[in-house]
Order: sequence, then C-alpha cells, then structure tokens
Amino acid sequence: MTATAAPATVDTARLPGLLTLARVRAGVELRTFLRERDAVVFILAYPVIMLVIFATVFGSDPVGITDEAGRAVGFAQYFLPGMVATGVMLSSFQSLAIAIAVERDDGTLKRLRATPAPAAAYFLGKIAQILTVTVVQVAALLAVATLVYDVPLPDDPGRWWTFAWVLLLGAATGTVCGVAFSSLPRSGRSATAVVTPVVLVLQFISGVFFMLDQLPAWLRQVAEVFPLKWMAQGMRSVFLPDAALALEPDGSWQHGATAVVLVVWLVVGLAVGLRTFRWRRRDDC
Repeated sequence: MTATAAPATVDTARLPGLLTLARVRAGVELRTFLRERDAVVFILAYPVIMLVIFATVFGSDPVGITDEAGRAVGFAQYFLPGMVATGVMLSSFQSLAIAIAVERDDGTLKRLRATPAPAAAYFLGKIAQILTVTVVQVAALLAVATLVYDVPLPDDPGRWWTFAWVLLLGAATGTVCGVAFSSLPRSGRSATAVVTPVVLVLQFISGVFFMLDQLPAWLRQVAEVFPLKWMAQGMRSVFLPDAALALEPDGSWQHGATAVVLVVWLVVGLAVGLRTFRWRRRDDC
C-alpha cells in the first residue's frame, strides 16, 4: 500500500506583507493604465483638454463677478472647479468601473483570486493608482489654469483645507461606487458603453459644462442626488470668490450638505460593492 500524497499547501508566512504586495500591485496598475492610450486621453487628459477648449471658446470674457482684488472672474476660472471635480470622477468611478469589468471578463480577476495574495492587495493597488492619476491630473489642471490663463489660486489655508477634504472624500466615493458599478456591465466589451454615458450625463446636469443657475430647477434637483454636483460645488467654493455665491441657486456653498451626500454615497457604494462584487464572469461556474 502506498501512502497518499498530501495536497500542496502554500506557506503564507513566507508571503511578503500586505503593504509590499499592495505597492507591487500599484506599480502593475499604473503601468497597465499608462499603456492604454485611450485611458490616458479620456481619463487623465480629458479635463485638461476640456478646460483648454472652454477657455479658448469663451476667451477672457467675464462671468459677471469680481474677486476681492477687483479682478473680473473669467470663464477659465469659473470652469476650473468643474474640471477638477469631473477629473476626480473620471479617475475613480469611470476608470474603476470599466477596468474591473474588463479584468473580470478576460479572466484576470479569476487568476488573481487563485493566487495566495490577499484580495486587499488588489484593491489597495487600485486605490494607489487612482490617487496617483488624480494628483497628476489636478496638478496639470492647476498648472494650465495659472500659467496659460492667469487664473489666481487661493491664498487662504481654509480654502485649501476644503480642497483637500472634497478631493479625498470625492475620490473615495467615486472609488467604491466604481467597484459597485463594475458588476453592472454584462461583459468587458460593453463596459465603456454602459459607464461613459452615465458620467457624461452627470457632467451636463451637475454644473460642469454650464452654470447651475442656467439649468431648469427640476434638472438641478436631479443633479443634487448625485455626488458630482456636490464635488463641483465644493471645488467652486475653493477657486471662486465669495461673490460667486450670487451664481449659486441656493446662495450658499453648502459644505455640510456636500459632506453628507458624499458620505452617504460612500456608504451605499461600499454596501452594494460588498454584496455584488464578483471575481468571475456570470457564465463562469
């Protein structure tokens, strides 16, 4: 009688730590992102391109308000906050929703799940990639706005604090919602067609391409349900003078409401993502 061979096991004690694995995974995610030219153009460069288009079309035309120094606020300065907000949504929500759907469809997630690496390393790698792209994107937007269109940056530390928490909370919300939404497309091939129209519609109704006071009241009420409107409004409170409150339908920056809406979407996205996230395709048993 021969002894039955014991199944091979993985010595998890020899695996690198979670942070090391996450750092390696982050490098993989960044390289993969940069190799996708369409992702670089439509996610990383898109807000910068749109800012240049708007600033070129409208030129230095004022929007009807002046800052504390008496300088007229032009369209480049007015649209900068919306471009920052939409950049955060593109880098987090759209990027993740499409990328995860594609990786699920081509079997990448299934293979990753079969390795001894913890699932947390995969998600931490995605988060690191999102934060890196977001920082580069925002830096490019601010550089173009200030150097090319002479948009003044705030000198009040309180405004930069608002910028930081709106940016981080918006990115976190977009990330968890992107993970949750990635389960909706039926295949990786259809992911772009499912995700992109959602982001485009939100941009049009959330004060990114138009001033909110120019939109119908019912459309503004629809926009208030979703995070992008509040991210754009929070960013306007950073880069626009208080005189711009005259252009806000509610006459207030509503920082409290911004935080509440983003946190609610963060919690909802996390709950839905935990229930619906799949490592395999629907037809893969």
